[in-house]
Formats: sequence, C-alpha cells, structure tokens
Amino acid sequence: MSQTHLELTQVGIDFPTPKGPFRALDNVSLKIDKGEFVSLIGHSGCGKSTVLNIVAGLYQATSGGVVLGGKEVNQPGPERAVVFQNHSLLPWLSAYQNVELAVKQVFKRQKSRAEMREWIEHNLALVQMTHAMHKKPQEISGGMKQRVGIARALAMEPQVLLMDEPFGALDALTRAHLQDSLMDIQNELGNTVIMITHDVDEAVLLSDRIVMMTNGPAATIGEILPVNLPRPRERLELVDSREYNECRSAVLRFLYEKQKKVESIDAKRKPRKSWAQKLKITG
Repeated sequence: MSQTHLELTQVGIDFPTPKGPFRALDNVSLKIDKGEFVSLIGHSGCGKSTVLNIVAGLYQATSGGVVLGGKEVNQPGPERAVVFQNHSLLPWLSAYQNVELAVKQVFKRQKSRAEMREWIEHNLALVQMTHAMHKKPQEISGGMKQRVGIARALAMEPQVLLMDEPFGALDALTRAHLQDSLMDIQNELGNTVIMITHDVDEAVLLSDRIVMMTNGPAATIGEILPVNLPRPRERLELVDSREYNECRSAVLRFLYEKQKKVESIDAKRKPRKSWAQKLKITG
C-alpha cells in the first residue's frame, strides 16, 4: 500500500523586484510516496529548481508549505540531500574526504571512526568509485566527480534525494552509465527521489511519475504522467516498448503545446528558439 511521504500543499512563492513582488510559483500541490522516483520537467524558467529549493529548505514558500514524514520543512536538513549539476566537491580534498565531510556532519556522535570509514567506503562502492577514492577532483573525470557527489548525498542517509539536472553537463555515454547506476542504487536502497531534468527520455526511463510544469510567471503543475513501466528497466528493451513511446510522446506534446502558446504571445517581441532546440531529446 502506498504511503505519502512528502507533501507539497498549495505552495506559492514571490520574489521581490523593483516593480513589486514577482509570483514565480502558484498553487503547487503534490503528494509523493515513499520510495517513489518523480521527475520535474518543463521549459526554462518554469520554476522546477524553485520547487526543489523549497523542498530542500533553501527557499521559504510565501504561501502553502511542505511536510516530510509528518514534519513541516522550513530549513535545510540532512534528511534532504541535494545533488546539483555542478558536483560542488572541495578541490583540496580527495573523493573519500569529500564524502567523509558529510558523514562526520551527520553521524559524528552515532558512528565510531571504524564504522564511519566502513560507511564511506560502502557508499563509494555503490557508485563504483572505490578505485579512485583517494584521488582529488582534478584527477578524475566529470562523470566520476558526479558519482562522488551522489555518494556524498547517499552517505547522509537522506529520506529524500533531490537532484537538480545531475547529468546535464555530461556527455551522452557517461550520462547513460550514470542513469543506469542511479536506477540500480534506487532499486537497492528504495530512496525517494525528486529529479529535475530537461531530457524527455531520461524522465521516462527513470521515473514512476513525471510532473510537467507550466511556464511562468505563476508557474504550477500542468499535468502528472504515471510511467507504468516494470522495473528493473533496460534501456535497449524500452526502445520498442509501446508504453515507453506513449509516455515520451505525451511529455513532448505537453511541452510543445506550452511552447507554442509562449511563441504566439512573444511572436511580435523577438525570435525565439523552437521547442526542439530548447529540449535535450535523445534517442
């Protein structure tokens, strides 16, 4: 039986501007079950990262609120770990030491030194980085840096893993490998994951549900698409899957229709990129 783990209720946020408050989000309501993988997708400026930052406790909602495990979210906490597009590793520390920093902050009074070492190595093993644990960020590739960032987040043992375009800066092959790794990790750990992406195929491959955002200002949830594909998922097998292609088409239709409306409104202002140019569509 599903269990609501994280709930956003009528969330809205205003940002101050010289011309008065700018309503970035309005009436965003969403229930997420424990262990569910949810992707947020939409055009640039639709408030995806703002939603994620409110859940992370980095922004305070102007209206509405967020509840996680029965407790209101009003500040950052270790139960919500964030993985950004930029790995944000400290360059003077090794991969091991970067993960160790997070572990010490969360488990300093709960784990012995030996237990912390074992836990750090365990999380580096989850992302297949044991062989490079003593290397510094400048000595490893972009994909490996992102693996360390994911290991650091997982090592905090968060209730919710928040990912803001975690693979957006990587080449296609590295991105595919990390998507597969993330599916394996989530299958093993049962993490609740919220991920922002611009990649339609990535959203369909990884998600249980895809939340499609309308364009701002006052952006909100336009549609929510369930992805009823069995797990574990193999990308090559999904190429000919009717369900996969129907989901992919539904997301593209939503994004295309929204973009057409924007283009019609702005047609007299200046030329805009087409929806296809703005979206990273693979496959």
